[in-house]
Amino acid sequence: MELFEKLTSTIDASRKEMIELETLLTSVQALAPESGGQGELAKCEKLAEWLKANGITKLERFDAPDSRVESGIRPNLVATIDGQSDDYTVWVMAHMDVVPTGELSLWNTDPWKVVEKDGRLYGRGVEDNQQGMVSGIFAALSFIKNGVKPAHTVKLLCVADEEVGSAYGIQYLLEKHNLFRKDDIIIIPDGGDAKGETIEVAEKNLLWLKIRTLGKQSHGSRPDEGSNAFLANCALAMKLNNMEKTFSKRDPLFAPDYSTFQPTKKEANVPNVNTIPGEDVFYMDCRILPCYSLDEVRKEVRRIMDEVESEYKVKITWTEEQAVESPATPADAPVVKILSEAVAAVSGRKAYPIGIGGGTVGSYLRIAGFNAAVWGTLDETAHQPNEYCILDNMVNDAKVLAYVMK
Repeated sequence: MELFEKLTSTIDASRKEMIELETLLTSVQALAPESGGQGELAKCEKLAEWLKANGITKLERFDAPDSRVESGIRPNLVATIDGQSDDYTVWVMAHMDVVPTGELSLWNTDPWKVVEKDGRLYGRGVEDNQQGMVSGIFAALSFIKNGVKPAHTVKLLCVADEEVGSAYGIQYLLEKHNLFRKDDIIIIPDGGDAKGETIEVAEKNLLWLKIRTLGKQSHGSRPDEGSNAFLANCALAMKLNNMEKTFSKRDPLFAPDYSTFQPTKKEANVPNVNTIPGEDVFYMDCRILPCYSLDEVRKEVRRIMDEVESEYKVKITWTEEQAVESPATPADAPVVKILSEAVAAVSGRKAYPIGIGGGTVGSYLRIAGFNAAVWGTLDETAHQPNEYCILDNMVNDAKVLAYVMK
């Protein structure tokens, strides 16, 4: 405990430096090409320069090729802090990319300049995911500044492309590089709650569908001569939404505790009022409890589509925008146990495992056979105007991560 008190004192004394690093990271826009940006390279280079200047010098880059950006690469950065033992590694994994600002008029400050006010830091990316990144960095720095090694090797992993699917981030690393070992402790500080009490260990299976229905276009006054693709899709959307009754099991690990089947995006069809559309496209966002396989869901979707085709005299096809079927990290896995112990030591709170409906990079690690836990103390202002992180949360999360490293 004497060592831990030294570590926490060092972290407490680093608040100004934390703000400075958040300010630096926010100033470099790391937007994916899908969002009109050039990726993460400039931010990665600034971060690497800062790490070296502050004593974290063992750095490696794993660049994923991407011809859509001027540099041709999407960087993934690993910073290693040697431990007393290398029998397993403690990973703290964060992402460098951010989402666009959205409507600038909704921001009270410049989103690319950190503003400190009332114990909060405002700016795009300050919470998602720079809070977790900075907490991990300063947890590791607390060892370096005190001249001691963590118990086990620590690796800080800063990935690309999390906001737009992770193809150039964790998916690329898992496919092309052998970085992880089965016994590693992998923590992703990119989700949580305002008290830091929830440890995400499971995600619902994810299925995004793009559904295209072909009917027969006709004049609005002669529906008898056409087949209304929009009308068929309305019926189809209602029937697919009603699959909640078919896949009706509940699991209290998740909120909501049931499978959801939601029609979401709708593409334009005809441009005028008095034409019955012969083609219509809409999308479904399905979040399914892990007790059901995606193949079970696909089979039921096809059955319902066949039913609507017959009733409305249309042809329905679909493509899958995303399909992820992820196992869970066991609630008694070492990463969950040590995180729970660390939260209790720092905040006195009892942390507990949960499942979520949203998708995180944790799912890709679990699919590859690695236990990962998503945790953080967050107000969940990600993707919103006036995104902020609470400075005390960032400091205390660094202490939790330092406890794990200890």
